[in-house]
Amino acid sequence: PANFISEAIDQTRGWFYTLLAISTLLFDKAPFKNCIVLGHVNDKDGIKMSKHKGNVVDPWSILDKQGSDAVRWYFYTGSSPWLPSRFYGEAVSEAQRKYMGTLWNTYAFYVMYANIDNFDPTKYTLEYDKLSVMDKWILSKLQSLIKYVDEGLENYRITETARAMNDFVDELSNWYIRRGRERYWGKDMTDDKEAAYMTLYTVLDTLSKVIAPFVPFMSEAMYQNITRTVDTSAPESVHLCAYPVCNETLIDRELEAYMGKVLDIVVLGRSARNTANIKNRQPIGEMFVQGAQLPAMYVDIIASELNVKKVTFVTDASSFVTYRVKPQLKTLGPRYGKVLPKISAYLAGEGVGNDIVAAHGRGESYEFDVEGTHIVLSKDDVLVDVQKCEGYVTETMNDLAVVLNTTLTDELVDEGFVREIVSKLQTMRKEAGFEVVDHIEVSYDGSDRINSIFERFGGNIASDTLADSVKHGIGGTYTKDWSINGENVTLSVRTVD
Repeated sequence: PANFISEAIDQTRGWFYTLLAISTLLFDKAPFKNCIVLGHVNDKDGIKMSKHKGNVVDPWSILDKQGSDAVRWYFYTGSSPWLPSRFYGEAVSEAQRKYMGTLWNTYAFYVMYANIDNFDPTKYTLEYDKLSVMDKWILSKLQSLIKYVDEGLENYRITETARAMNDFVDELSNWYIRRGRERYWGKDMTDDKEAAYMTLYTVLDTLSKVIAPFVPFMSEAMYQNITRTVDTSAPESVHLCAYPVCNETLIDRELEAYMGKVLDIVVLGRSARNTANIKNRQPIGEMFVQGAQLPAMYVDIIASELNVKKVTFVTDASSFVTYRVKPQLKTLGPRYGKVLPKISAYLAGEGVGNDIVAAHGRGESYEFDVEGTHIVLSKDDVLVDVQKCEGYVTETMNDLAVVLNTTLTDELVDEGFVREIVSKLQTMRKEAGFEVVDHIEVSYDGSDRINSIFERFGGNIASDTLADSVKHGIGGTYTKDWSINGENVTLSVRTVD
């Protein structure tokens, strides 16, 4: 029936009460130790599904389209099981895309490169001392996830554990993998490449077991392809494996905290770039950070990720930003109604906004007197507006502030052109169907500015695109016209025999 889900839940609830009554009468105790009673499944507007209202969703239409794992995942992450939930196809698709699609792409990334290199993880070992800081971080996050999920399931925190998996997969794909793609590109199996492969294999193999109770079919497909194909002694199914046990020795809380701060800074840095309308491929000279102090290796990650030449930590960023504050009428009105105009005038004074924000950043209230009335302002009593300084863009989050110097020198602009050209050539490699490891020849013809960039930086462009030669003129097997920062150019590529 179309209302299968709602009817099944109602029937289950009836069986539950029957069993409870029988067990209580016969044995004077419940027939179970724990029980989760599901809430109603409603339509997308939160209205209970009903045939006469015409708002019933046919579950088979969604199961056939998105699959049962996607339906499971939507219910796990949507809300706690005992709360009413809204069920409709678009919501299931969104949950499927954000988690299952991201995880599958990460798994496919590993499979693609492992096949290219004929990588067999059973012939290597995960040597912790040879791992990069990113490797150690993702392994620490994995073990923290195992611990959280295991404890969560033990205590029936299903939604929280599923959402934690979602967050982990997002960081695995959009931070760890994206930051380390180039480690898989070289021909030789260096120590760093081996560490990258073994780390990613370990994460995916373990993750297939962690997610098995949640998305059983997807986890089985991953396990069979990346584990059973190389280790025939492994259990026949992921569902016959023991559930992972947290390895506390791999958890590094300090490392996770530092990397968390790095991610916060990167988010603010990206936001500042967007505000300044500066592309990510355009290098920036300097960035200032207030509210954090990080070791050098984390600073290098920030600089590389945000394409910034220098990162400077400061204790006071007030020279780059000015704060204007206004009274929050709904909180100050009832307390200081008569003198509210005077408070507004005081807050508009030179430097007052910076002093108030600084006090609130220290966790203190800001106090002053107006016409004999003592005023105490908490963080909730003011509205803060950040005023830009010429040549700088500032973004803030809690006590963290990031300031970008948006002045671009000729050298920085030239480097931005180089990065744009490399990006276009990489796109052409993919569109032409070249293999990742194929060496190519590049030819070009464009404006005087573009030709000058190629003449001066041809070696850099060749190195970043696996090009054996870069020459003026057009003569490749795949040619395409581009406009790069307003300059026209025709690029041509072909593989080297």
